[in-house]
Formats: sequence, C-alpha cells, structure tokens
Amino acid sequence: MNPFKIIGWVAIAIAVVGAFVDGGIPYGGLLLLLLGLAGGVAVAAEDHVRVLVTALVLTGLSGVFAANLPEVGGYLTSIFSSAGTFVAGASFTIISRNFWRRYKP
Repeated sequence: MNPFKIIGWVAIAIAVVGAFVDGGIPYGGLLLLLLGLAGGVAVAAEDHVRVLVTALVLTGLSGVFAANLPEVGGYLTSIFSSAGTFVAGASFTIISRNFWRRYKP
C-alpha cells in the first residue's frame, strides 16, 4: 500500500474518532495538519486546484451541519472540519511548492 494512502487513512481515523471522543483527541488538529503537510507532497499537479477548493469548502461550510441537523450535525461538523484541517495542510504544501518553483533562484 502507498504510504501516502496510509497517511490519508490515519487522518480519516483521527477525524472520525476525534468527533466521538469527549473533548477530542489531544493535539488532533496539529496531527492532522502535519499529516496534511506530508501528504501534500504526493498530490499530482493536475489535482492541485481540486485540493485547494476542497480545503476551502470543508473549512468554510462544515458548520452548516451543526445548524441544520440537530442530533448528528455536531459530529458531522467535527469530522468535516477535521478533514478540512488535513486538506489545508496539503494545500499549504502545494502552495509552498508552487511558490518555490516560481521564485527559486
């Protein structure tokens, strides 16, 4: 199995388990961000825009669930906002690599 797929599965596990653990996973956000930074290296160039838009949508719209789904909305909000943190880490890697490629000496 591809190590970057393992990184993705670990991030999904942290997001889902963290949603159901009272108080969340300690340093779960940091773990997700670091996993995203590492996983962003494997994103192909043709998928860059997709990852950037996914990060924006997950972090921006994840709160809609809590407002509109009374019982499960909080859990879904937690899962999707955690996934947004993971994808934001990958986005930072993509942006940093693109910035470096454009302005390297």
